[in-house]
Amino acid sequence: MSQVKAIPDAYKGATPYLCVNDAAGAIEFYKKAFGATELQRMEAPGGKIAHAELKIGEGIIMLADEFPEMGFVSPQTLGGSPITLYLYFEDVDAVAESAVAGGAKLLKPVEDQFYGDRSGRLEDPYGHIWGIATHKEDLSEEEVKRRAAAMFG
Repeated sequence: MSQVKAIPDAYKGATPYLCVNDAAGAIEFYKKAFGATELQRMEAPGGKIAHAELKIGEGIIMLADEFPEMGFVSPQTLGGSPITLYLYFEDVDAVAESAVAGGAKLLKPVEDQFYGDRSGRLEDPYGHIWGIATHKEDLSEEEVKRRAAAMFG
């Protein structure tokens, strides 16, 4: 009999668990906008999604519909999200375009940053905030500090 791993192979770091008010719609959005692959979906009685897992790049996110009776509510119910989820892509400009076409709101345009990334920020149609980026330059800590000082004065 094999030994069960306490930490599954695919879950090496923090795994965000998102609450949304339309999990089925969110899954389709994340597939189209971020190239997500659906790994798992469990429906609750009544058709709501009780749990789903998606792979985006090498990371996994979990999500489910709101269940207010269990204290599980979305950013839309709360009036916003205090966190930003950050993802790297080969072509951040194409991802931003796809996400906006799918209903996301661009909060910060995609542009080159002093720390070597080309990045932007958006809010998905379900109230979650995403930082999206393409890494463009490998910089020393000294170069990042120099550029930051030049930018911020």
